[in-house]
Amino acid sequence: MRPTRAALLLAATALTPALLFTAPAFADDASASSVPVAPYTPFTPPAVACPAEPSGTETPVDELTEDELQAEVQGILADPNAGPYVLRAANAALAGTVDGLRTFLETGCTTAQSGDDVFWVARVIAVAQQNGDHTVWKAGSDAITASETDVNAARVFLETGYPVAQVTDDYLAVARISAVAQQNGDAYLLQAASDAFEVNTPEAVSYFRWTGYKDAQYKDDQLYVVRMLNDPDLSDAMNDAIQDLLSNGTAEDFRYFRTVGQYEIDG
Repeated sequence: MRPTRAALLLAATALTPALLFTAPAFADDASASSVPVAPYTPFTPPAVACPAEPSGTETPVDELTEDELQAEVQGILADPNAGPYVLRAANAALAGTVDGLRTFLETGCTTAQSGDDVFWVARVIAVAQQNGDHTVWKAGSDAITASETDVNAARVFLETGYPVAQVTDDYLAVARISAVAQQNGDAYLLQAASDAFEVNTPEAVSYFRWTGYKDAQYKDDQLYVVRMLNDPDLSDAMNDAIQDLLSNGTAEDFRYFRTVGQYEIDG
């Protein structure tokens, strides 16, 4: 039985921390910058485990012997790309009849592959929702709906629809980062974002969003903290905290101090 859309989304959301990518957090106010909380690894879906031809050879499935049928199914089981739905269906076929082996190779593997693909799409959607990536979320949701009548819909989304949708969301995210940087007076961050838009390739924009922003944000945070030393009303406690930060602080320390820590220091 094919899993329901709701069940898949619940399962995918629960498993999101195990994904190969992480979600950025976009601030609602101008005091904090809109940056990812961790590096991002572009998602590449597993290849299809089912052979392009039902038997994997030029011999029709209905002409294969039982040993040949079992060998074909065993080959699918050994494929590292085989997901849980394909594996379960293949094992069930091996434990069944000769007709069951034939049915699995002719149609069952493709149906099971669709189940695996839908699950991958659900995981993509779960992360897109955390990222605020509405284009990916909408396209993925549409693919899951379409997969109820089209076994190839989820795979098409993973291989072609998802990359296009992610590019759109990356451009939108960088535009939001630029807007926040403008409000914060973060010149390095704003320049780096402008440079990415100037190059105007998906790779450049994606790289800035998930990787390149970090160096620029760190420079802006350092500059912000140094400028605080020019405040004639700077308290001794604040000065000590800044001096310690300048001596020992990491990029994460500067980010925390700027957005949270400075407000926790008593006069």
